[in-house]
Amino acid sequence: MNPSVARLRERFGAAIVRAEVTWGETTVFIAPSAAAEVIRYLHDDAAEQYDYLSDVTAVEYRDLELPVEVVWHLRSLPFRRFLRVKAQLPKGQPLRIASVWPIYKGADWLERECYDMFGIVFEGHPDLRRILLWEQYKEGHPLRKDFPLRGRFSRAEQLRQALAANPEARYSMEELTIADAFEDLPGDMRQRLSGGERTGE
Repeated sequence: MNPSVARLRERFGAAIVRAEVTWGETTVFIAPSAAAEVIRYLHDDAAEQYDYLSDVTAVEYRDLELPVEVVWHLRSLPFRRFLRVKAQLPKGQPLRIASVWPIYKGADWLERECYDMFGIVFEGHPDLRRILLWEQYKEGHPLRKDFPLRGRFSRAEQLRQALAANPEARYSMEELTIADAFEDLPGDMRQRLSGGERTGE
């Protein structure tokens, strides 16, 4: 078992629900309320140094009585360790858990994908909105087990909604117009883009 588990149990006690090893990989289950604190410790502590978040995802099993799992895949590059951390969110209430974006900036789009596909709200995320589907998508969250195979609406209604979507609504014209950003680029890059530099010169 990954040696981090013993230190987690010593430091966090009952917040470490259980740990298991499958095919040589350690998974530790934590209380959802302790997620930010546990993951902050794994990132910051000198004995842990899980400095790379490779994924944030979620799992919902076919058994509707089972909770939805939020899953973080953490790697400690200095110690060459891998740790899977899971928190189980009960169904029948809003799926909410702390964002790890303040710890790992790479969690930004990963958490947005979980929000989009599963409906998990990552509290403290700076820009939590859909990333794969348009923001006005009204059918729900496609990776939930109660989501109909063909969607909740007819194909005609799905097409109507997609065509009516305005993906530019959340962005300013400055963000959408590359020409407006041209003057903010470094001088050498502006020169290259305007054709001032030729290969071989």
